[in-house]
Amino acid sequence: MNRKWGNIEDEGVSYSNKRGTVSFAMAGPGTRTHQMFINYRDNKRLDGQGFAPIGEVVEGMDVVEKLYSGYGEHPNQGLIHREGNSYLQYGFPKLSYITKAVPK
Repeated sequence: MNRKWGNIEDEGVSYSNKRGTVSFAMAGPGTRTHQMFINYRDNKRLDGQGFAPIGEVVEGMDVVEKLYSGYGEHPNQGLIHREGNSYLQYGFPKLSYITKAVPK
């Protein structure tokens, strides 16, 4: 997606990165990508770094906690950006994927 549409424009943080909020991944100003993450705990420190939550898990956090998290921060962000799912599927076969989300 990033190759096709580029980075997403930054916006100000108006809501804190508390447990269950959904934010875009980024590496600093002007680098917001189409990757997203769910905060498993309160991460107020991310607010000052410009991570602006865009949604919140309102039910099903118990399901989120069952997603595989054994890889931690080890996937290479540059390779994810360049190679996408082919890199992830080969190097991280236990990775969980969200295939559908229903907004409320």
